Amino acid sequence: MDPKQMRKVWIASLVGSSIEWFDYFLYGTVAALVFNQVFFVTEDPTVGLLLAYASFALAFFIRPFGGVIFSHIGDRIGRKKTLVITLSLMGIATFGMGLLPTYQAIGVWAPILLITLRLVQGLGIGGEWGGALLLAVEYAPKEKRGLYGAIPQMGVTIGMVMGTVALSIMTLLPEGSFMTWGWRVPFLLSAILVLFGLWIRKGIDETPSFKKVQESGDIPKLPIVDTLKYHWREVLIAIGAKVVETAPFYIFGTFVVSYATSNLGFSRTTILNTVMVATIVTTILIPIMGSLSDKVGRKKLYVAGTMGMLLFAFPYFWMLQQQSVFLLVTATVIGLGIIWAPITAVLGTMFSEIFDAKVRYTGITLGYQIGAAVAGGTAPLIATSLLLKFNGSYVPVALYIMFTAVISLVAIWAVKDRSNEELDDPVKELPIEEIMSTKEATQM
Repeated sequence: MDPKQMRKVWIASLVGSSIEWFDYFLYGTVAALVFNQVFFVTEDPTVGLLLAYASFALAFFIRPFGGVIFSHIGDRIGRKKTLVITLSLMGIATFGMGLLPTYQAIGVWAPILLITLRLVQGLGIGGEWGGALLLAVEYAPKEKRGLYGAIPQMGVTIGMVMGTVALSIMTLLPEGSFMTWGWRVPFLLSAILVLFGLWIRKGIDETPSFKKVQESGDIPKLPIVDTLKYHWREVLIAIGAKVVETAPFYIFGTFVVSYATSNLGFSRTTILNTVMVATIVTTILIPIMGSLSDKVGRKKLYVAGTMGMLLFAFPYFWMLQQQSVFLLVTATVIGLGIIWAPITAVLGTMFSEIFDAKVRYTGITLGYQIGAAVAGGTAPLIATSLLLKFNGSYVPVALYIMFTAVISLVAIWAVKDRSNEELDDPVKELPIEEIMSTKEATQM
């Protein structure tokens, strides 16, 4: 493929992923600022806030269902068509939120419609990640697969930054204007981003890997059945590998906001700016780490990052305890910006390399979305519960981060690094069984 077309592929992958996560995180931020007052109206403002946060959390649980639905379509009719559907769903849902009448206008139908649109968002994001990743990985030349696989991972952090910047600008409006119409502007403007993303994706062809499956006629009728029947080990490996990527992310980026403000006396602005700086650092490092994995191997880089997470858990909290802004920034940049970057950069590509092309969309999506639901959405809740149970001590939370690292190290110990192999070469071994047979041969 010529360089111009390759650039179009990774732009399509990055733009779509960034838009999806922009829409996703935009809801989370506005939920705390606006939705508790204009949609979830109660006599007790705290109850309204809890309801707004509950509506945010709903998408975490719907994501695996979206993953199953759209990965089925992706493995049956193709990656490109599925990505057009998921991006359109997200765009329609987000634009619709910007137009919704408030509770004061239509009563209880306002929160019902908002929650419905949020569920549509969750379905869309559940299917988007796997498609965006495969669009990049399945087009990439072998020697650049790690770099291309890292591109859609940047969409998570770019989406976070875009959503934060858009709302920061709108909050400069007078309070009354912001609450009336200002918050709606980023939701409505997202339609322009979606149209651009659809235009970019329209101009690319189906991926080479899926074309080969089509030509062979070996398209499974029910990809999820084949995946769970023949590739359940790989799905478990992917779920386990996702744990250290998602739980620390929400501790470093979400839990720390309440912990640093409530327990350590930092201002909300300070900690939010700190997380923003770390997010920018990791956005820059992700493609660098992806490219590095093409030289040293995916597994080595992933293990290095996971070991870093294991070793940094206690120093991270110790630095926060010093109540120094400099050490707060340093700790967050090291944890979220530097150590997390190689883990997330290689995760998707590593997943892609352990699944057969005919069920690859389903396999990577199941691993990613189940791992995110189990370890990601629950991480701030678990960390907060541990603080309450152990009288504010950070030790159990640090041990929890270490525990996530151990789970992921155990999960990938049997994975063979396929960085130097063609993506569509048959996976000749089931990892666990190969190691067992190797052990038996050695004992003989």
